This record gives sequence, structure tokens and C-alpha cells, in this order.
Amino acid sequence: MTDVTSGAGKAAGATIEPSLHRVMGPWLLLLFIVGDILGTGIYALTGQVAKQVGGVVWLPFLIAFVVAVVTAFSYLELVTKYPKAAGAALYTHKAFGIHFITFIVAFTVMCSGITSASTASRAFAANLSGAFQLNLESGIGISLVALGFMALVAIVNFRGVGESVKANVVLTVVELTGLLIIIFIGLWAISLGQGDVSRITQFGTSPDSSIFWSVMAATTLAFFAMVGFEDSVNMAEECKNPSGIFPKVLLTGLLITGIIYVLVSISAITLVSPADLGEGETPLLKVVQAGAPNFPLWIFGFITMFAVANSALINMLMASRLVYGMSREHVLPPLFGKVHATRRTPYLAIAFTTLLAFGLIMFVGEVPALGGTTALLLLFVFTVVNIAVLILRREKVDHDHFRTPTFLPVIGAISCAFFAGPWTGRDPVQYKIAGILVAIGVGLWVVTILVNRATGVTEKSDLSTLGGDGPVN
Repeated sequence: MTDVTSGAGKAAGATIEPSLHRVMGPWLLLLFIVGDILGTGIYALTGQVAKQVGGVVWLPFLIAFVVAVVTAFSYLELVTKYPKAAGAALYTHKAFGIHFITFIVAFTVMCSGITSASTASRAFAANLSGAFQLNLESGIGISLVALGFMALVAIVNFRGVGESVKANVVLTVVELTGLLIIIFIGLWAISLGQGDVSRITQFGTSPDSSIFWSVMAATTLAFFAMVGFEDSVNMAEECKNPSGIFPKVLLTGLLITGIIYVLVSISAITLVSPADLGEGETPLLKVVQAGAPNFPLWIFGFITMFAVANSALINMLMASRLVYGMSREHVLPPLFGKVHATRRTPYLAIAFTTLLAFGLIMFVGEVPALGGTTALLLLFVFTVVNIAVLILRREKVDHDHFRTPTFLPVIGAISCAFFAGPWTGRDPVQYKIAGILVAIGVGLWVVTILVNRATGVTEKSDLSTLGGDGPVN
């Protein structure tokens, strides 16, 4: 993972960091992108999407894919124009130059990582219960396991984790294997005349909602399955010829995952009815049971658990290091910048982000609310990024870069803002969760400003270093 704190050292003038080693060619970058997108979203939320729209469960995933691609074009222009190991906060800072807005974007990215990790922990607990017949289907049982899992993630985070692109390759293979199993089971069953293929064209909306708004509401959930592509911009400094390879590789990665998601959705709804698929938090385990009853369920459960577990760890690593970086930049309380003398990890930042995750698991719990909040936070960030592209058109750079057609950022900003709005039927609890998280950030910002003034800290931080990694699935 890119070190989000290196910029702080530069700002203070302590050391001059060497540039990152450019080791990633197009194939490694493609695996990184596909691995970041695949994961918790499709494994955990397929059933909830089916509950909203019935048999056309593939349609919200397809719409979410289109919105993600449009926004990806904006990221492509920015990452090839500014090929730095940063992200949305860098682009926001360059476009608006207002520290508070940059801080809010950085803190929102951090919060989306925590909500994503909390979603993954809940999915881990549900799949552990389902695969090994632990009968923990009650809310309390799943929540306790999820809390235990998140505590374990915090311990690993505290001890320090060395990550590499090779580890991501292994993870991608595992995640992809699980989804290919679902696709194969579905195609095999269809070839034998099993299941009900006609379901894929049948809408199953509630009586008090139209087809259009039901699809829009389902898309707000399905969008969580597409997050991760924005994380790839943090690898720009480690890619060979990023301005040349990024556009085709990122779009290829999105296309691959989009096709996989549609095929998984079709396989799932062919073998399991929308009503059954929407019950519980282990939809793909039900697909395996229905299409291949002799397939060892624990194997697929293990694959799912491994995929979401790694997602949770990466997200909590990102969140804690981003909090640490913001502390070092004097925009969060200085105590979050403390590093453990032995482990050399930001232990108070880890404790803070873990406590937030505990709160989400205990008081929110449900996967749809957590996944939907992740999507909501990111849609806000994506709206800002799409606007930033247009503003930064007036700034020239001394190298060739990708330029997206002007109408795409406009469509991207409008569509992301649209899907973030309450008119889509988004659960109001998601706004409450997001509001509380952002309010915590604003409160800490105010406290930090007061502390800085009281202690005579006048240095203005360069918040453009607070790109951070985005959440992964």
C-alpha cells in the first residue's frame, strides 16, 4: 500500500524521499485493478439487489458499471496528468485550494474504508456461519463474530503488515475462482435444463414503487460492488509509463469485472428465486447449494471468507494510516500521530478507526446499510472528482496525458450526485451514518485548530498529500 505519510515528511522538510520503484507493467496493474474491485460487494449484496428488483438483478449491476466507467474516465485524465501516489484529495486540493474541502474529501475516503471494512466483517461472519453450519443467523451472533474478526484485524494491523502486489495477485485468483465457480455452476445447470432462465427478464418490485425507482434504489446498493477502481490511481508512481498504460488497463479491468458481475447475477437468479436469494447475508452460498448440492460448501465458504477478510484488512490499514497522515499534517489531533516504539505502527490511529468500526457493527450491523453508506460516501467523492476535472482543464502540464471528452465528467458529476440523493429510495439510515462519521471529522478538525492556536502551531499543511487509498471490495 502506498505510504500516505510520506508527504508529511516532505512538508516538514525533514527528508527528501526517493521516488517509488516503477515495477508494475500492464498485466500486474490489470490484476491489481480487478482484485480491488472484486470482493465483498458481489459476494454479499446480490441477494439484497434481487430483493429490490426481482429477476433482473443483473440490471442494477450493469447501470453501476456504466456510472463507474464514466467516472473512471475522469480519474484517467487526472492520474495521467498528475501521476502521483495520491487520489481524490490531491485533485480536490489542486482544483479548489481550500484546505477544509480537501480535509473533508480525505476524511470521507477514510470513512468509506471503515464502512467497507465493517461490511466485509459482517459478510465474513455470515459466511463462516453458513459454510460451517454454526447456526449464528441471529443478529447478535453474527455481530459478535464480526466484532471478534474486526478485533483480530486490529491486532494484525497493530503488529504491522507488509503488503505487495504479489499478495494481491493471490487474492485476485482466490476471489475470481469463487465467482467463476458460481458462473460455471449456473451455466452447467442451464445446459441440463435446471433452474428458471426466464427469471432474468422478470421485474419483482414492491407495489408502492415503480420499476424505474426500484432499479435506481437497487443501483445504489450495486454500486458498492464497483468500488476499488479509484484505488488504482495510488499505484501511478509504481507503474511503467502510467500515462500510456493506465487508460486501456483501467477500462479493461472495469469491463472484465462488469462482465463477471452480470454473469454471476444471471447464474444466481436462474438457480435461486429472488425471494430466497434476498434472505440472509450469504446469497452465493445458496446458489452453490441449489446448483451443485454435492459441492463441498465449506470450500466455497472459505473462498468467500478469505476474499472479504483481506478486503477488511486492507481497508483498515488504509483508514488508520490516513488518520495518522492527517494528524501529522496538523488537521487531526496530534495524539493520532503517535507511533508505537516497538511495533512502529500508529497504534492510536488504529484504535480510533477500530472503535468507529465497532460502533458501525454494533449499532448498524446490516450489510445493506453498511455497503450502501460506503457507496454514498464514494458517490460524494466521485462527484467532486468529476467537477475537479473540468476546473483543472485550465492548468497545463509539460507532458502528454489522457483527455476525456468534456461531456463525460459532466454526466459523471450529474449521475453520481443523482445516485447520492434521497430521491433514489436510498435508506435514510445511510445518511445518518455518513452524517455522524463526517460530523466526527469536523469536530476533530475544530478541536485541532483550537489546539494548534493554543500551542502556537502556525505551519500550514499541504493537504494535497492526503490522497490515501480508496476502499476496496
